[in-house]
Amino acid sequence: SQQIQFADDMQEFTKFPTKTGRRSLSRSISQSSTDSYSSAASYTDSSDDEVSPREKQQTNSKGSSNFCVKNIKQAEFGRREIEIAEQDMSALISLRKRAQGEKPLAGAKIVGCTHITAQTAVLIETLCALGAQGRWSACNIYSTQNEVAAALAEAGVAVFAWKGESEDDFWWCIDRCVNVDGWQANMILDDGGDLTHWVYKKYPSVFKKIRGIVEESVTGVHRLYQLSKAGKLCVPAMNVNDSVTKQKFDNLYCCRESILDGLKRTTDVMFGGKQVVVCGYGEVGKGCCAALKALGAIVYVTEIDPICALQACMDGFRVVKLSEVIRQVDVVITCTGNKNVVTREHLDRMKNSCIVCNMGHSNTEIDVTSLRTPELTWERVRSQVDHVIWPDGKRVVLLAEGRLLNLSCSTVPTFVLSITATTQALALIELYNAPEGRYKQDVYLLPKKMDEYVASLHLPSFDAHLTELTDDQAKYLGLNKNGPFKPNYY
Repeated sequence: SQQIQFADDMQEFTKFPTKTGRRSLSRSISQSSTDSYSSAASYTDSSDDEVSPREKQQTNSKGSSNFCVKNIKQAEFGRREIEIAEQDMSALISLRKRAQGEKPLAGAKIVGCTHITAQTAVLIETLCALGAQGRWSACNIYSTQNEVAAALAEAGVAVFAWKGESEDDFWWCIDRCVNVDGWQANMILDDGGDLTHWVYKKYPSVFKKIRGIVEESVTGVHRLYQLSKAGKLCVPAMNVNDSVTKQKFDNLYCCRESILDGLKRTTDVMFGGKQVVVCGYGEVGKGCCAALKALGAIVYVTEIDPICALQACMDGFRVVKLSEVIRQVDVVITCTGNKNVVTREHLDRMKNSCIVCNMGHSNTEIDVTSLRTPELTWERVRSQVDHVIWPDGKRVVLLAEGRLLNLSCSTVPTFVLSITATTQALALIELYNAPEGRYKQDVYLLPKKMDEYVASLHLPSFDAHLTELTDDQAKYLGLNKNGPFKPNYY
């Protein structure tokens, strides 16, 4: 029977053809919804010749049609993807087991806008197991794994998402999650701030009744601080992006592992002896530089901040201006979170077959629009790989049209996402259960105690054993034996 099983699996794979040819995305699409995060592991067909999911009548095996996904028939395949992700997200599963009995989210009605991938599915199902009801849309038009969305819909989650949504679909899905008869959200889980923005603008009465917002991206957090500054934030919000367990892990270690993956899958480039310039030496830049250096690349760093620049020098990297090295480098990687870091002038001066890509959150770091001019020829050579050809024959290799490289071209280590997801789950529990008045109408960081709890949940995977302070030592350091061990500003 083993063999038959395997044959079935093979069939399962051939059923989902991958489609490499993509229409060029020159049509304008709002920034946050296009910061692509698509998983290369997705076998789903993203062709646009079919009927839009919005036109289809689909029901799951329990007869519910409270969802909108590409194809509900892919649910079984998606369930396997979720089970694979669960293997590497043991902390989230152990939180699920620990808190299942007391249901800390009973009565919580969460409206969520995140990437719909196998990893976030583990988070969504954990929140449901803890007593929450949820409605979910995708925060990015490319990042949905269709088969995972199908598995969630089959399991009874109201999910509205598919890969390759249009701008109109994107907002329609968000609206379907918020605007429901007889169901009113009381918590928001957001990645990028689009959902918060939509509820704030379109449904102010719903917004006022929300008990808390949890936001995990730089962009979304920035929008929250703007609302707060203007005195328009009438609910407490938790900034998960700047919690230690997100910054120091998702940004540093995740990029250290995924930068090479994204570059190799798209270009098969050899790094030994290559000259690479990394723009920005924050957590993401540090991760990228460490990985490239380990493979024997010659790495330059550009930086505006003297502290980060000095760190780069101490780590053995030359700190330069981009214009000084642009003629000789083989690869340019942006990690600044800024805009126009690589300009048309830089692109004009690059040498033939230089690879250009972005590891920062938004697609503004490389001035891609300046390349859409009549004298330059664009050639799509692979999925997410464009050759931009100058009149003299010089070509520049542009990856993912300047969007997030690792999430557009490869995948992200599941374990790191487990850390971020556990942090999000705890932030939701904290805000939902906080007594009246503990959190005012402002943006908060996750309490250090919770950051430390998230970290401790992940230690068993490594069979790591913590040392405990003696009473005497704790007194000497002025700490509680059980933490928090770090000051609030860490």
